[in-house]
Amino acid sequence: MRQIWIVLLLCTGCTPAPQTQMPERAPGVPGAWSQEGFQKADRPRPFHFPEDHAPHQGYRTEWWYLTGNLHTQTQRRFGYQITLFRIALTPQEPERVTSLWRTSHIWMAHLALSDVQRGEHHHQERFAREAIGLAGAERDPLRLWLEDWQLLYNDTESTWRVSAATAGFALELELEPLRKPTLQGESGLSRKGSETGNASYYYSITRLTTRGDLRIGAENIQVTGLSWLDREWSTSALGKNLAGWDWFSLQLNDGSDLMFYRLREKSGVSSVYSAGSLARPDTQPVTLKHDDVECTPLRWWKSGKGARYPVAWTLYIKPLQLRLVVEALLDDQEMDLSVRYWEGAVRVHDEGQNELGAGYLEMTGY
Repeated sequence: MRQIWIVLLLCTGCTPAPQTQMPERAPGVPGAWSQEGFQKADRPRPFHFPEDHAPHQGYRTEWWYLTGNLHTQTQRRFGYQITLFRIALTPQEPERVTSLWRTSHIWMAHLALSDVQRGEHHHQERFAREAIGLAGAERDPLRLWLEDWQLLYNDTESTWRVSAATAGFALELELEPLRKPTLQGESGLSRKGSETGNASYYYSITRLTTRGDLRIGAENIQVTGLSWLDREWSTSALGKNLAGWDWFSLQLNDGSDLMFYRLREKSGVSSVYSAGSLARPDTQPVTLKHDDVECTPLRWWKSGKGARYPVAWTLYIKPLQLRLVVEALLDDQEMDLSVRYWEGAVRVHDEGQNELGAGYLEMTGY
Protein backbone atom coordinates (compact mmCIF):
# COMPACT_ATOMS: atom_id res chain seq x y z
CA MET A 1 0.00 0.00 0.00
CA ARG A 2 2.91 2.51 0.03
CA GLN A 3 3.40 5.10 -2.68
CA ILE A 4 6.49 7.09 -1.72
CA TRP A 5 8.13 6.24 -5.04
CA ILE A 6 11.89 5.62 -4.82
CA VAL A 7 14.20 5.65 -7.80
CA LEU A 8 16.33 2.63 -7.03
CA LEU A 9 18.64 2.35 -10.02
CA LEU A 10 21.40 1.01 -7.82
CA CYS A 11 24.97 1.48 -8.93
CA THR A 12 23.90 4.23 -11.36
CA GLY A 13 24.19 7.21 -9.02
CA CYS A 14 20.48 8.08 -9.04
CA THR A 15 19.02 9.68 -5.90
CA PRO A 16 15.76 8.91 -4.08
CA ALA A 17 12.54 10.63 -5.04
CA PRO A 18 11.47 13.57 -2.83
CA GLN A 19 9.90 12.55 0.47
CA THR A 20 7.03 14.96 -0.02
CA GLN A 21 5.36 12.40 -2.26
CA MET A 22 2.66 10.17 -0.79
CA PRO A 23 3.60 6.69 0.47
CA GLU A 24 2.18 3.28 -0.52
CA ARG A 25 2.23 0.21 1.77
CA ALA A 26 5.33 -0.98 -0.02
CA PRO A 27 7.83 1.54 -1.29
CA GLY A 28 7.54 1.05 -5.02
CA VAL A 29 8.95 2.39 -8.22
CA PRO A 30 8.32 5.73 -9.89
CA GLY A 31 4.87 6.12 -11.36
CA ALA A 32 6.52 7.46 -14.51
CA TRP A 33 8.04 4.05 -15.19
CA SER A 34 6.04 2.09 -17.70
CA GLN A 35 3.80 -0.65 -16.35
CA GLU A 36 3.54 -2.25 -19.78
CA GLY A 37 4.10 -5.98 -19.68
CA PHE A 38 3.55 -6.34 -15.92
CA GLN A 39 0.71 -8.39 -14.49
CA LYS A 40 -1.96 -6.64 -12.44
CA ALA A 41 -4.07 -7.67 -9.49
CA ASP A 42 -7.39 -7.23 -11.28
CA ARG A 43 -9.43 -10.32 -10.36
CA PRO A 44 -9.62 -12.96 -7.59
CA ARG A 45 -7.22 -15.87 -7.88
CA PRO A 46 -6.76 -19.16 -6.05
CA PHE A 47 -4.13 -19.16 -3.30
CA HIS A 48 -1.91 -22.16 -2.59
CA PHE A 49 0.33 -22.57 0.43
CA PRO A 50 3.21 -22.79 0.93
CA GLU A 51 3.75 -21.89 -2.77
CA ASP A 52 2.38 -18.35 -2.36
CA HIS A 53 4.92 -17.57 0.35
CA ALA A 54 7.48 -17.44 -2.48
CA PRO A 55 7.94 -14.56 -5.01
CA HIS A 56 5.46 -13.89 -7.81
CA GLN A 57 7.33 -12.97 -10.95
CA GLY A 58 5.73 -10.53 -13.36
CA TYR A 59 4.39 -8.04 -10.77
CA ARG A 60 6.05 -4.68 -10.15
CA THR A 61 6.32 -4.82 -6.35
CA GLU A 62 6.11 -7.48 -3.66
CA TRP A 63 6.84 -7.53 0.05
CA TRP A 64 7.19 -9.74 3.12
CA TYR A 65 6.26 -7.70 6.20
CA LEU A 66 6.91 -9.01 9.72
CA THR A 67 6.10 -7.07 12.89
CA GLY A 68 5.83 -8.23 16.47
CA ASN A 69 5.64 -7.52 20.19
CA LEU A 70 8.21 -9.33 22.32
CA HIS A 71 9.07 -9.41 26.01
CA THR A 72 11.54 -10.90 28.48
CA GLN A 73 10.68 -13.01 31.53
CA THR A 74 10.67 -9.77 33.55
CA GLN A 75 8.20 -8.20 31.06
CA ARG A 76 10.67 -5.79 29.46
CA ARG A 77 8.91 -4.96 26.16
CA PHE A 78 10.18 -4.67 22.60
CA GLY A 79 8.68 -4.17 19.18
CA TYR A 80 10.34 -5.27 15.94
CA GLN A 81 9.89 -4.96 12.20
CA ILE A 82 11.66 -6.57 9.27
CA THR A 83 10.47 -6.04 5.72
CA LEU A 84 11.87 -7.32 2.44
CA PHE A 85 10.74 -5.57 -0.75
CA ARG A 86 11.23 -6.99 -4.25
CA ILE A 87 10.98 -4.31 -6.94
CA ALA A 88 10.94 -5.28 -10.61
CA LEU A 89 12.71 -3.18 -13.22
CA THR A 90 11.36 -5.20 -16.17
CA PRO A 91 8.73 -7.95 -16.49
CA GLN A 92 11.23 -10.42 -17.94
CA GLU A 93 14.45 -11.94 -16.69
CA PRO A 94 17.46 -10.39 -18.47
CA GLU A 95 20.13 -12.29 -20.33
CA ARG A 96 23.30 -12.25 -18.27
CA VAL A 97 25.72 -13.02 -21.10
CA THR A 98 27.12 -9.46 -21.10
CA SER A 99 27.32 -8.79 -17.35
CA LEU A 100 26.74 -10.64 -14.11
CA TRP A 101 25.32 -7.36 -12.73
CA ARG A 102 22.35 -7.40 -15.11
CA THR A 103 19.10 -8.08 -13.28
CA SER A 104 15.38 -7.45 -13.51
CA HIS A 105 14.94 -6.91 -9.74
CA ILE A 106 16.28 -4.78 -6.95
CA TRP A 107 15.64 -5.39 -3.26
CA MET A 108 15.15 -3.08 -0.32
CA ALA A 109 14.91 -4.07 3.35
CA HIS A 110 13.86 -2.21 6.51
CA LEU A 111 14.81 -3.39 9.98
CA ALA A 112 13.68 -1.85 13.28
CA LEU A 113 13.75 -2.59 17.00
CA SER A 114 11.93 -0.55 19.67
CA ASP A 115 13.25 -0.80 23.25
CA VAL A 116 10.25 0.47 25.21
CA GLN A 117 11.94 0.57 28.62
CA ARG A 118 14.83 2.70 27.37
CA GLY A 119 12.68 4.78 25.00
CA GLU A 120 14.88 3.89 22.02
CA HIS A 121 13.89 3.13 18.43
CA HIS A 122 16.64 1.61 16.26
CA HIS A 123 16.15 1.34 12.50
CA GLN A 124 18.18 0.77 9.33
CA GLU A 125 17.65 0.00 5.65
CA ARG A 126 19.57 -1.67 2.85
CA PHE A 127 19.41 -1.84 -0.94
CA ALA A 128 20.92 -4.33 -3.36
CA ARG A 129 20.59 -5.53 -6.91
CA GLU A 130 19.48 -9.12 -7.41
CA ALA A 131 22.90 -9.98 -8.82
CA ILE A 132 26.06 -11.89 -7.83
CA GLY A 133 24.27 -13.20 -4.73
CA LEU A 134 23.72 -9.82 -3.05
CA ALA A 135 19.95 -10.30 -2.71
CA GLY A 136 17.23 -12.58 -3.97
CA ALA A 137 15.05 -15.58 -3.28
CA GLU A 138 15.52 -19.34 -3.42
CA ARG A 139 12.85 -22.04 -3.26
CA ASP A 140 12.82 -25.51 -1.68
CA PRO A 141 13.45 -24.39 1.01
CA LEU A 142 12.27 -20.80 0.69
CA ARG A 143 14.98 -18.29 1.53
CA LEU A 144 14.74 -14.52 1.03
CA TRP A 145 17.78 -12.37 1.68
CA LEU A 146 19.47 -9.03 1.28
CA GLU A 147 23.11 -9.58 2.17
CA ASP A 148 23.02 -11.20 5.66
CA TRP A 149 19.45 -10.13 6.46
CA GLN A 150 17.27 -13.12 5.69
CA LEU A 151 13.86 -14.72 6.13
CA LEU A 152 13.62 -18.51 5.87
CA TYR A 153 10.62 -20.84 5.71
CA ASN A 154 10.72 -24.49 6.82
CA ASP A 155 8.08 -26.29 4.75
CA THR A 156 8.28 -29.46 6.84
CA GLU A 157 7.54 -27.71 10.14
CA SER A 158 5.65 -24.69 8.65
CA THR A 159 7.88 -22.33 10.63
CA TRP A 160 9.72 -19.12 9.80
CA ARG A 161 13.12 -17.83 10.90
CA VAL A 162 14.38 -14.24 10.98
CA SER A 163 18.09 -13.51 11.03
CA ALA A 164 19.31 -9.92 10.72
CA ALA A 165 22.11 -7.92 12.33
CA THR A 166 23.54 -4.41 12.28
CA ALA A 167 26.43 -2.94 14.25
CA GLY A 168 23.99 -1.62 16.86
CA PHE A 169 21.27 -4.28 17.09
CA ALA A 170 20.27 -7.73 15.84
CA LEU A 171 17.37 -10.22 15.66
CA GLU A 172 17.47 -14.04 15.71
CA LEU A 173 13.87 -15.27 15.91
CA GLU A 174 11.86 -18.42 15.24
CA LEU A 175 8.15 -18.09 14.41
CA GLU A 176 5.41 -20.73 14.40
CA PRO A 177 1.97 -19.87 12.93
CA LEU A 178 -1.00 -20.36 15.23
CA ARG A 179 -3.50 -19.64 12.44
CA LYS A 180 -3.88 -20.40 8.77
CA PRO A 181 -3.39 -17.49 6.35
CA THR A 182 -6.24 -14.96 6.24
CA LEU A 183 -7.11 -13.82 2.70
CA GLN A 184 -7.75 -10.09 2.87
CA GLY A 185 -10.40 -8.28 0.82
CA GLU A 186 -12.29 -10.24 -1.81
CA SER A 187 -10.80 -13.74 -1.30
CA GLY A 188 -7.32 -12.22 -1.33
CA LEU A 189 -7.94 -9.38 -3.82
CA SER A 190 -7.56 -6.16 -1.83
CA ARG A 191 -9.02 -3.23 -3.80
CA LYS A 192 -7.61 0.24 -3.12
CA GLY A 193 -9.13 2.30 -5.91
CA SER A 194 -11.69 2.39 -8.69
CA GLU A 195 -9.40 1.80 -11.68
CA THR A 196 -8.48 -1.65 -12.96
CA GLY A 197 -5.39 -2.81 -11.13
CA ASN A 198 -5.83 -0.47 -8.12
CA ALA A 199 -5.50 -3.56 -5.96
CA SER A 200 -3.05 -6.06 -4.55
CA TYR A 201 -3.09 -9.75 -3.74
CA TYR A 202 -2.95 -9.72 0.04
CA TYR A 203 -2.90 -12.32 2.79
CA SER A 204 -1.85 -12.26 6.44
CA ILE A 205 -0.70 -14.76 9.00
CA THR A 206 -2.09 -12.87 11.94
CA ARG A 207 -0.63 -14.77 14.88
CA LEU A 208 2.78 -16.46 15.09
CA THR A 209 4.27 -17.48 18.41
CA THR A 210 7.80 -16.08 18.51
CA ARG A 211 10.93 -16.85 20.49
CA GLY A 212 14.59 -16.04 20.13
CA ASP A 213 17.28 -13.51 20.90
CA LEU A 214 17.81 -9.79 20.49
CA ARG A 215 21.06 -7.88 20.68
CA ILE A 216 21.26 -4.18 21.52
CA GLY A 217 24.85 -2.99 21.62
CA ALA A 218 26.67 -5.66 23.63
CA GLU A 219 23.54 -6.80 25.49
CA ASN A 220 21.99 -10.17 24.54
CA ILE A 221 18.32 -10.60 25.46
CA GLN A 222 16.08 -13.69 25.30
CA VAL A 223 12.48 -12.91 24.29
CA THR A 224 9.12 -14.47 23.49
CA GLY A 225 5.92 -13.00 22.07
CA LEU A 226 3.69 -12.78 19.03
CA SER A 227 4.33 -11.72 15.43
CA TRP A 228 2.22 -10.84 12.38
CA LEU A 229 3.16 -11.53 8.73
CA ASP A 230 1.67 -9.53 5.85
CA ARG A 231 2.21 -10.51 2.21
CA GLU A 232 1.23 -8.38 -0.79
CA TRP A 233 2.12 -8.17 -4.46
CA SER A 234 0.82 -5.83 -7.14
CA THR A 235 1.74 -3.52 -9.99
CA SER A 236 -0.41 -0.40 -9.51
CA ALA A 237 -2.13 -0.56 -6.14
CA LEU A 238 -3.35 2.86 -5.04
CA GLY A 239 -5.85 5.30 -6.48
CA LYS A 240 -4.59 8.76 -7.50
CA ASN A 241 -6.84 10.60 -5.03
CA LEU A 242 -5.24 9.11 -1.91
CA ALA A 243 -2.94 11.02 0.46
CA GLY A 244 -1.89 8.22 2.83
CA TRP A 245 -3.24 5.64 5.23
CA ASP A 246 -3.35 4.35 8.80
CA TRP A 247 -2.88 0.57 9.13
CA PHE A 248 -3.65 -1.37 12.31
CA SER A 249 -2.75 -5.00 13.10
CA LEU A 250 -4.01 -5.89 16.58
CA GLN A 251 -3.74 -9.18 18.48
CA LEU A 252 -6.30 -9.23 21.29
CA ASN A 253 -6.03 -11.22 24.50
CA ASP A 254 -9.26 -13.13 23.74
CA GLY A 255 -7.57 -14.67 20.68
CA SER A 256 -9.09 -12.29 18.11
CA ASP A 257 -6.91 -10.62 15.46
CA LEU A 258 -8.01 -7.34 13.86
CA MET A 259 -6.57 -5.78 10.71
CA PHE A 260 -7.89 -2.50 9.36
CA TYR A 261 -6.40 0.04 6.96
CA ARG A 262 -7.94 3.50 6.73
CA LEU A 263 -7.12 5.02 3.35
CA ARG A 264 -7.20 8.83 3.48
CA GLU A 265 -8.21 10.88 0.47
CA LYS A 266 -6.53 14.20 -0.29
CA SER A 267 -9.69 15.95 0.88
CA GLY A 268 -9.15 14.42 4.34
CA VAL A 269 -12.08 11.97 4.33
CA SER A 270 -11.73 8.22 4.61
CA SER A 271 -11.84 6.35 1.30
CA VAL A 272 -14.64 3.88 0.62
CA TYR A 273 -11.84 1.42 -0.18
CA SER A 274 -10.72 1.33 3.45
CA ALA A 275 -11.15 -2.24 4.68
CA GLY A 276 -10.03 -4.93 7.07
CA SER A 277 -10.79 -8.26 8.70
CA LEU A 278 -11.49 -9.79 12.08
CA ALA A 279 -10.26 -13.32 12.79
CA ARG A 280 -11.58 -15.08 15.87
CA PRO A 281 -10.62 -18.46 17.35
CA ASP A 282 -12.40 -21.38 15.66
CA THR A 283 -14.38 -19.19 13.25
CA GLN A 284 -13.85 -17.96 9.69
CA PRO A 285 -12.40 -14.42 9.36
CA VAL A 286 -15.00 -11.69 8.84
CA THR A 287 -14.42 -8.94 6.26
CA LEU A 288 -14.78 -5.37 7.55
CA LYS A 289 -15.94 -2.63 5.16
CA HIS A 290 -14.95 1.01 5.29
CA ASP A 291 -17.96 2.08 7.38
CA ASP A 292 -17.67 -0.83 9.84
CA VAL A 293 -14.77 0.78 11.73
CA GLU A 294 -14.64 4.35 13.02
CA CYS A 295 -11.08 5.61 13.61
CA THR A 296 -10.65 8.71 15.79
CA PRO A 297 -7.23 10.25 16.68
CA LEU A 298 -6.80 11.00 20.40
CA ARG A 299 -3.24 12.31 20.72
CA TRP A 300 -0.55 13.58 18.34
CA TRP A 301 3.25 13.53 18.39
CA LYS A 302 5.56 15.75 16.32
CA SER A 303 8.82 14.32 15.00
CA GLY A 304 12.09 16.18 14.68
CA LYS A 305 11.49 16.35 10.91
CA GLY A 306 8.21 18.23 11.46
CA ALA A 307 5.69 15.47 10.73
CA ARG A 308 2.74 15.17 13.14
CA TYR A 309 1.45 11.65 13.73
CA PRO A 310 -1.63 10.56 15.72
CA VAL A 311 -0.03 8.10 18.17
CA ALA A 312 -3.23 7.28 20.11
CA TRP A 313 -6.59 6.31 18.60
CA THR A 314 -10.05 5.09 19.39
CA LEU A 315 -11.30 2.31 17.10
CA TYR A 316 -15.01 1.59 17.22
CA ILE A 317 -15.91 -1.68 15.49
CA LYS A 318 -19.60 -1.14 14.79
CA PRO A 319 -20.73 -4.71 14.01
CA LEU A 320 -19.43 -5.82 17.43
CA GLN A 321 -20.17 -2.58 19.30
CA LEU A 322 -16.56 -2.86 20.46
CA ARG A 323 -14.49 0.22 21.37
CA LEU A 324 -10.70 -0.13 21.51
CA VAL A 325 -8.06 2.40 22.51
CA VAL A 326 -4.81 1.95 20.57
CA GLU A 327 -1.77 3.76 21.94
CA ALA A 328 1.92 3.80 20.98
CA LEU A 329 4.26 2.08 23.42
CA LEU A 330 6.84 4.66 22.35
CA ASP A 331 5.88 7.89 20.59
CA ASP A 332 9.06 8.17 18.53
CA GLN A 333 8.91 5.13 16.26
CA GLU A 334 9.34 7.10 13.05
CA MET A 335 11.20 5.28 10.28
CA ASP A 336 13.41 8.13 9.11
CA LEU A 337 14.92 6.39 6.08
CA SER A 338 14.86 7.10 2.34
CA VAL A 339 11.14 6.45 2.84
CA ARG A 340 9.89 8.31 5.94
CA TYR A 341 6.85 6.95 7.80
CA TRP A 342 5.76 5.94 11.32
CA GLU A 343 5.59 2.27 12.25
CA GLY A 344 5.66 0.94 15.76
CA ALA A 345 4.45 -1.23 18.60
CA VAL A 346 1.17 -0.32 20.31
CA ARG A 347 -0.87 -1.43 23.31
CA VAL A 348 -4.63 -2.00 23.16
CA HIS A 349 -6.87 -1.22 26.12
CA ASP A 350 -10.41 -0.16 26.91
CA GLU A 351 -11.45 3.27 28.15
CA GLY A 352 -10.87 2.05 31.71
CA GLN A 353 -7.19 1.23 30.92
CA ASN A 354 -7.80 -2.53 31.10
CA GLU A 355 -5.28 -4.28 28.84
CA LEU A 356 -6.93 -5.95 25.83
CA GLY A 357 -3.95 -6.79 23.63
CA ALA A 358 -1.06 -5.44 21.56
CA GLY A 359 -0.15 -4.87 17.95
CA TYR A 360 1.43 -2.61 15.36
CA LEU A 361 0.44 0.67 13.72
CA GLU A 362 1.69 2.14 10.46
CA MET A 363 0.98 5.73 9.35
CA THR A 364 1.95 7.46 6.11
CA GLY A 365 1.25 10.73 4.35
CA TYR A 366 1.66 12.97 7.39
